[in-house]
Amino acid sequence: MTENEGAWLTQEAYDKLQAELEYLSGPYRQEIIDRISAARDEGDLKENGGYHAAREEQGKNEGRIAQLKHLLETAVVSDQPVADDGVVESGMVVEAKIAGKTMTFLLGSREVADTLVGGSDLQVFSEKSPMGAAIYGHKVGDELTYEAPNGQQIPVKIVSAKPFQG
Repeated sequence: MTENEGAWLTQEAYDKLQAELEYLSGPYRQEIIDRISAARDEGDLKENGGYHAAREEQGKNEGRIAQLKHLLETAVVSDQPVADDGVVESGMVVEAKIAGKTMTFLLGSREVADTLVGGSDLQVFSEKSPMGAAIYGHKVGDELTYEAPNGQQIPVKIVSAKPFQG
C-alpha cells in the first residue's frame, strides 16, 4: 500500500463520515468556540479549568476534522472492495495463521469498521498496523514474519483472502 493510496470505503461509510465532518466543522466547532468565549469572560485564564478544557476539546476536534478531510479526499468508494484474486488488500477478509493460531479478520480502516461489520465478531485490522502493513499485497500461501510493536518476530501464513461480502 502506498502512502497516496486511499482507504476503501463503502458509500454508506463515506456518507457517515461526511456527516460527521459536517457536524464537527459546523455546529460542534461553534459550540466549542462559544464555550471558550464564555470561559474567557469568567476572568483569569491561568486557573480557568473550563477554558483549558474547551481549548483541549478544540484541539481534538480540529485534529479529527483534518483526519476526516484527508480520509474522504483520498477514499476509494465502492461496494465491492477489490478483485477476488487472493491478494491481501484493504476490504479483504483474511484468514491467517499468526504464530500458529488461526485468525480471521477484515483488513481495513477503523473508520469503516462500524458500517461494515456492525455487531459481528469479525475483527478489523488496519492496513497501516504492523501486521496489516506486513501482509498487504501478499498472496494466499505466502509465509512471512513481521515485527510486532514489542520487537518480537511473528510468523504469519496467509490461508485465504476473499473480498468482504457485507
